[in-house]
Amino acid sequence: MGCCLTVGPNEALVVSGACCGSDAKTYVVGGWAWAWWLISDTQRITLEIMTLQPKCEDVETAEGVAITVTGVAQVKVMTDKDLLAVACEQFLGKSVMEIKAVVLQTLEGHLRSILGTLTVEQIYQDRDEFARLVREVAAPDVGRMGIEILSFTIKDVYDKLDYLSSLGKTQTAAVQRDADIGVAEAERDAGIRV
Repeated sequence: MGCCLTVGPNEALVVSGACCGSDAKTYVVGGWAWAWWLISDTQRITLEIMTLQPKCEDVETAEGVAITVTGVAQVKVMTDKDLLAVACEQFLGKSVMEIKAVVLQTLEGHLRSILGTLTVEQIYQDRDEFARLVREVAAPDVGRMGIEILSFTIKDVYDKLDYLSSLGKTQTAAVQRDADIGVAEAERDAGIRV
């Protein structure tokens, strides 16, 4: 005898073991499967979106400035049969927190390595390009785990030495100087014409 098991679209059911010693596995998303009592093993894995918040503290950039970057990533287990099988091989039997921890460490490692190749100005001024670069570099590694990066954005960039706050001071001083020169020239020209 056996039983009929159902699963919703937000998780996958894996049925392994069958009659006659078969080692075939059945992957079901949003459907049903038959499981034999005492012969079949059934497990579930989540397909819901998982939110991660990678954070790299005091990472040295290409210029040697230590900065802290936080991001937000949305990831999920892929539902393609081959990729779902890979994800099940890696994560079946693990909790959502354990899956998040593995993917988070991978993202943070890539984030840290990319930070070391960019200048502070590149990171701070073009966050979208920086986030795209992290997605591009990390996607193959997490893809080999059966995980898909749906989105990745940079939430915050800061440092403890106020390097970022002083980035625009040179430009601001130059603009102020040019404005003062322009005012002085305008006053001088106005005085000549009177």
